[in-house]
Amino acid sequence: MTKGSAKKDGTIRLNPAKKRVVRGSADFPLIVLTTILSVFGVVMVFSASYYNAINDNGTPYSYLWKQAAFVLTGFIIMAVAANMNYAAWKVFAYPLAGIGVVLLLLIFTPMGVTVNGATRWLYIGYGSVGFTIMPGELAKLFLIIVCATYFAADMQKARQFTGLLPIFVYTAIVGMLIIKQPNLSTAITAVIIAVGIAFLAGMHWRYVVLMAGAAVAGGYYLFFINDGYWHQRVVSFMDPFADALGGGYQVVQGLLALGSGGLYGRGLGQSVQKNLYLPEPQNDFILAIIGEELGFLGILALMVVYALLVWRIFHICINAKDNFGMLIAAGVAMMVAAQVILNVAVVTSSMPPTGIALPFVSYGGNSLWIFMLLIGIVLNISKYRVVEEKEDDI
Repeated sequence: MTKGSAKKDGTIRLNPAKKRVVRGSADFPLIVLTTILSVFGVVMVFSASYYNAINDNGTPYSYLWKQAAFVLTGFIIMAVAANMNYAAWKVFAYPLAGIGVVLLLLIFTPMGVTVNGATRWLYIGYGSVGFTIMPGELAKLFLIIVCATYFAADMQKARQFTGLLPIFVYTAIVGMLIIKQPNLSTAITAVIIAVGIAFLAGMHWRYVVLMAGAAVAGGYYLFFINDGYWHQRVVSFMDPFADALGGGYQVVQGLLALGSGGLYGRGLGQSVQKNLYLPEPQNDFILAIIGEELGFLGILALMVVYALLVWRIFHICINAKDNFGMLIAAGVAMMVAAQVILNVAVVTSSMPPTGIALPFVSYGGNSLWIFMLLIGIVLNISKYRVVEEKEDDI
């Protein structure tokens, strides 16, 4: 018999579907993909850093043990976040916004640590007892939480200029402080996160076009009018071989690594460029070593795993139980995708060289822990699913 209720005229009105939230297990494919990338990262950091580790520390295993420790602690962070109700992050959103700006400002004090001309680290401690953090990496995490909290409270804000203004002012402040370090790739990622979340919340296309125009104008000034750091970066980017032993050295060595890898690669551990030719090969340019050792097919397989990871996070985003969960997951997906694209662009000399980690693969604890924390939050979001059910009426 047809389910529904009969009207006076004899027609049948079907019962509307009712929705309810059910709590289940965390998204298993996301856990598998994250594990694959993290373990692959440990292997490639060991391979890429082998000679650097011997040169710096007298043992080939120093970077291996550190990265393995970062991954193990990262999984603990992910597990804790996966079991913490993601709605709790709303409480911390605006305090984190303030903390993020303060940390970025502290970089330009004596607490800031400068390496290779870039001041991106903050030393926390006294004397030789302490540790470093990267406020730029934390700023991206905070930006996701702030934007998701702000728009989820009232999605209509994304449709009004006055509603968008607070978020874009905050993003501009964060972006300018990151560019000042200098770190263009991280600043671009922060802008992509804010604009992407606002667009999903309902922002009109005209604002996207307006901001794209402002970005082009700012980039033109930064790269071509202002005769400073970024102008020199653009000059070396446009023709890195013109100054192969100077400003274009790292890019040239990366391109040589990619080119010599060919289709199949030299074989795992057989890179030539990591033999103290390519500076810090285990960091931002680790993709060049992957290309040299595993070839084009190895990079292609890695990109497929990243694509699956981003697709899985967007799947969780679409099925989230509320707007806050949807926007958080979307922000994480866009952050992963943006960093992969920007890292590939830098290594292949498709944009001016600027430091940005390859997610889950590049050496370092700051970036890895933040990504693990974000994946943990997304896993918690995935536990809550909206299902439809119908009442059985005769």
